[in-house]
Amino acid sequence: MDYAQLRKIMVEEQIAARGINNQRVLDAFLKVERHKFIPKELEVNAYADFPLPIGEGQTISQPYIVALMTDTLGLTGEERVLEIGTGSGYQTAILAELAKEVYTVERLIDLSERAENALKEAGYTNIRIKSGDGTQGWPEFAPFDRIIVTAASPNIPKPLVAQLKENGRLILPLGESISQILTLVEKHNAKINTKQICGCVFVPLIGKYSTEAN
Repeated sequence: MDYAQLRKIMVEEQIAARGINNQRVLDAFLKVERHKFIPKELEVNAYADFPLPIGEGQTISQPYIVALMTDTLGLTGEERVLEIGTGSGYQTAILAELAKEVYTVERLIDLSERAENALKEAGYTNIRIKSGDGTQGWPEFAPFDRIIVTAASPNIPKPLVAQLKENGRLILPLGESISQILTLVEKHNAKINTKQICGCVFVPLIGKYSTEAN
């Protein structure tokens, strides 16, 4: 199977055709081998226009949503990024291509270990990964220029706002379990402003600072 050709088609038809034209972002999606971040039996669908299960009741988002969230962060290559919800590690790899450093937290140990192995095999050296409650962020390495949350929360976890740098950006799916709004949060003068991007559906964020129980 010609995965490079499938990535090219994915970028052209699913991402660029929907209005994402940042060449750095497009190049990252052309480079990162999505099929290496999903279960072997699903590789045939690795570059398809829909989410895929990755085990533990979790999913890898459709390529366009990953690209949209990444593009909205406005990465220049100098940022320290916190990712909440490592999942398969695919979004992590995309961030690592576009930012200086990536710190990623995954509450499910098995997924965290699988993602860490996939990211090491891909050769990334600018990623730190740990298993834990993502709603608490990663205080040890705060503050962060950008924060991305890849699970849905009815509220913006307060520790993440506290760990976001002044003039930083945070993106997350905001809302209840069956329907959310992808939301951009910007921090200016210690206050936050929010902007709604589009409707979306993500698995729930679970942790101390979401409304779900640990």
